[in-house]
Amino acid sequence: MDDDIARAIALSLQEAKKQKQPAVIDLTSDDDEEPVAIDPDAQFTADLQRAIEASQAEPQTRPTNLNLKRVATTSPEPSSNGSLASTFLSERAQMEKERRERQKRLRREAGLEVQDDDDGRPAKRQHLSSSSRLRYGDSGSSSPPSSPPPEAMRNTKNIAPKVETINQVFWEGELRQTATRHAEPRKDGRPTFRLTEVLGPKSDIAFAIISSFASDVPWMYQFFDPSTPVILVGQPDVTGQPDLKIILPNWIKTTPKLRAGHGCMHMKLFHKNGRLRVVVSTANLIAYDWRDMENSVWLQDIPLRENPIPHDKKATEDFAAVLQYTLQSIHVVPALKAMLMERPNIPISKIEDLRMRWDWSKVKVHLIPSIAGKHEGWPGVIRTGHPRLMKAVRSIGMRTGKTPSAKPLILECQGSSLGAYTTQWMNEFHWSARGESAEDWLKHSKKRRESQPYPPCKILFPTLATVQESGNGEVGGGTLFCRRRQWSAKNYPKDRFYNTKSKAGAVLMHSKMILATIKQTPAGAKKGRESDTESDTDDEIQEVQPALGWLYIGSHNFTPSAWGTLSGSDFNPILNVTNYELGVMFPLKSEQELNTLPCWERPAKKYVLGKDEPWIQDESAFIQAQNS
Repeated sequence: MDDDIARAIALSLQEAKKQKQPAVIDLTSDDDEEPVAIDPDAQFTADLQRAIEASQAEPQTRPTNLNLKRVATTSPEPSSNGSLASTFLSERAQMEKERRERQKRLRREAGLEVQDDDDGRPAKRQHLSSSSRLRYGDSGSSSPPSSPPPEAMRNTKNIAPKVETINQVFWEGELRQTATRHAEPRKDGRPTFRLTEVLGPKSDIAFAIISSFASDVPWMYQFFDPSTPVILVGQPDVTGQPDLKIILPNWIKTTPKLRAGHGCMHMKLFHKNGRLRVVVSTANLIAYDWRDMENSVWLQDIPLRENPIPHDKKATEDFAAVLQYTLQSIHVVPALKAMLMERPNIPISKIEDLRMRWDWSKVKVHLIPSIAGKHEGWPGVIRTGHPRLMKAVRSIGMRTGKTPSAKPLILECQGSSLGAYTTQWMNEFHWSARGESAEDWLKHSKKRRESQPYPPCKILFPTLATVQESGNGEVGGGTLFCRRRQWSAKNYPKDRFYNTKSKAGAVLMHSKMILATIKQTPAGAKKGRESDTESDTDDEIQEVQPALGWLYIGSHNFTPSAWGTLSGSDFNPILNVTNYELGVMFPLKSEQELNTLPCWERPAKKYVLGKDEPWIQDESAFIQAQNS
């Protein structure tokens, strides 16, 4: 381990220590013993110091500070990814050449034999030792910078200790909620995921591509073997420019472009090799999201093909093709080229290998990305945001139709952040959720699009009382966002708000889900509707459990920033998307799936206007005191 590597980790730790860090509870003791609080920072720092001291046995010179090298300070277009990677690789190659020459010189000075291919590396490198203690909920060391640390643990006596990770394989795909310390075991008895179970044993991971809006890199580092190559896709800085840099040994961070620096890289994605595992999650790569907040995780293991298939440029709609398009859009291609310079034996050499080398035939879910930017013209518009959702709805046969006899679709939208809702945007989204073409939507006049009543959408967001009654109380609501100016806005759809409570127990949810079901008209009720987008009220239609519906889970909140906003004409549409998002959508084939897979208690209770208020963290005295 060179000085530059040690310096990289040390600087990362210094940055992490600026955050307030809660104690982690060690639950390896017997159930009838009080859990012992340990200091995760001290544990991690001690492990790190031992590794650094061991590495100093190799002669060193001053560090190159490679880890802090900013490769790109301007914003190349997507077509210039190659030049960005070339710049990165040439600089890295020069530094590697200098390092080898330095090692040879030092070996000569020490009287050691030097061969032409000698790079001065020892046969085995010293790795960071991992703590022997098992930590509940993979809590690691820190809370996210944007959210306050939780209170000390309460009522932990009866929580079962965490056991060794079992290397389960999910060839058919699996959706679970994450384990949380305030609901273990879950009230509904459903199985959960922990991060160690999602990632699996360190030795199984040959290569990983991970993505998150908020990332605690020192915390994540402990879940990987130090020799494992990792590409981290993260949030761009305020300039919104794409970037590429080494942040840790074998770790490269890449950031995609954001127009004018507005929006966020909100995707949560894991990718590993062996078999290949794809994970779409609502959780950030921070301890708080995997310990205190309930999140949703979908994952599936993909087997290798016996023989690779040829690359098919025409394939754009299946899961693998959409995944490749997504990775290309979030600046992974130049990062992969840079990684190959360091680690030429990683399992993939180009993004197209994913579809060519792995068998995706058992994947039944549909991948729904949102790619930040202005998308103009039909080929680009239907690949992202809510038009992409429309394509998925059609593919599972859930298009409702536009005739007066069409059955209305009701949406239940669970999220952690609210948007600036208008009747036009909510009807626009509802149109796509029904499987209707954006082309037909844009054929309507702007006046007609703006004059429609709100569609049958239930917006699920916790009330102030629900947050106060949760395990962490108001302090736990730091990553749930509603603003007073939103709630107080004229014509805001307050009558569409429903309280959301987890099926697990007294825990707050960071999950993003959309449940779509069909309402049926009771006998004798009016069947027709005067317009394509006009919706009946909840009182006029009696809800019944349908045999089919669909469920979305991913990083998308129910907001225009996440799903996009349409403009332009039916001939030349324009979709503006603010964020990078990713999720999966799949049909619900039975009433059992419809009742068990959504993460909230159903039926959700409607807000009593004048009595119920949404949780607004800016008005919480506890949050303000914590942040001061």
